[in-house]
Amino acid sequence: MAKIKRLFNCTECGARTPKWAGQCPECESWNTLVETVPPDTRRGPVDVAPTGTVHSLAEIGIAPTVRLSTHSTELDRVLGGGLVNGAVVLLGGDPGIGKSTLLLQTLVKMSDDMNALYVSGEESAQQIALRARRLGMHSAQLGFMADNALESVVRACRETSPDLIVIDSIQTLYTELIQSAPGSVAQVRETAAQLVRLAKQTRTTVIIVGHVTKEGAIAGPRVLEHMVDTVLYFEGDRSSRFRLIRAIKNRFGAVNELGVFAMTEQGLKEVNNPSAMFVNRSMDTSPGRTVMAAQQGTRPLLVEVQALVDQSPLANPRRLTVGLDHSRLAMILAVLHRHGGLSVYDQDVFVNVVGGVRVIEPASDLAVALSVASSLYNRPWPNDLVVFGEIGLGGEVRPVQHGIDRLKEAYKLGFKRALVPKENLSKQIPKGIQAIGIVKLAEALNTEFDC
Repeated sequence: MAKIKRLFNCTECGARTPKWAGQCPECESWNTLVETVPPDTRRGPVDVAPTGTVHSLAEIGIAPTVRLSTHSTELDRVLGGGLVNGAVVLLGGDPGIGKSTLLLQTLVKMSDDMNALYVSGEESAQQIALRARRLGMHSAQLGFMADNALESVVRACRETSPDLIVIDSIQTLYTELIQSAPGSVAQVRETAAQLVRLAKQTRTTVIIVGHVTKEGAIAGPRVLEHMVDTVLYFEGDRSSRFRLIRAIKNRFGAVNELGVFAMTEQGLKEVNNPSAMFVNRSMDTSPGRTVMAAQQGTRPLLVEVQALVDQSPLANPRRLTVGLDHSRLAMILAVLHRHGGLSVYDQDVFVNVVGGVRVIEPASDLAVALSVASSLYNRPWPNDLVVFGEIGLGGEVRPVQHGIDRLKEAYKLGFKRALVPKENLSKQIPKGIQAIGIVKLAEALNTEFDC
């Protein structure tokens, strides 16, 4: 067999070199040379449609999308209703957060209705079987394969024709076309491309597990997320029993959907009413605590925002956020000083979203501002109050989307009062909740309640 040639391409300028170097000889960029395979040694893709055929968009028939239920309401919600034939799903998360456990549980349930295959490149067959027995999972139909060679995996898929394949993980897989080590940029890109090609040709659903870096992004080339159809991220602290799955990209559903699970001795259990888990109504009213009605995809979710404002001994007071955007906190503090009369230039400000939830929408601005004001003045807000709203630089409170859905969720959990943007008030507000519309941030700070 002829030796396969290796080339290294610069990701910045596209220059080629036969040897790897830390610096590109053309553009002098550092760490931009990645290994590639010349086109003549690369396996050519098999065309799904006739080459050169052009169709009008109106002539193309649209078949109804068939969803494959994962037998988990929360996972189906994140996927947009279930898995789709021929789709490629990428699941990333921190080590030990529960990726393999969730997928093993899912495959055991789905293997009763379809032909499923679990491919593990990190654990042996004995380790997987031991985990399955420990979690009380038994399935005689689930296929298992412990192999790192992509060619062996593709050959097994061609022979057994599975409906669903799980690759755990893409960083341990390698192809013989490239001689670099598994997990390298070239290996991850090439193996992922062949798995996507396999899924589209055979209409097999493929779920790929991806490692994450210390920054929280999926390891490997950024093009990996562009190649797949759906990207899911595991969120949450491993010390907490809650696990959150968020859809970052989904070609078959809405993005930013959130699925909530709880880690138990029997594996991951879905949480059907997460608002009741993240909001503790039995706690006494305390300063610095505000309940916010967030919107995660199509689901309204109530979370508790806590703030602590304390005299700082440092020349530069600390600003720390957990579950919120750090730069947005600086903006809210500036608006509070300019339009609310709150001065915290010499105070340490700590803001936390309870339960490990990450809130990325601007509707959290009003909750953060009221929590900071409550802690600074040591004045608690009522225990039955819920708030949401975006704050502008002029001190105005702007409306947000899905305002009625947020209020309905708050009413279901027993909240009686709400501070909301005035433009979110309508006739559809539940009759059991008192909604107060505000236009300026100062109006919210000056609102009096009987605590």
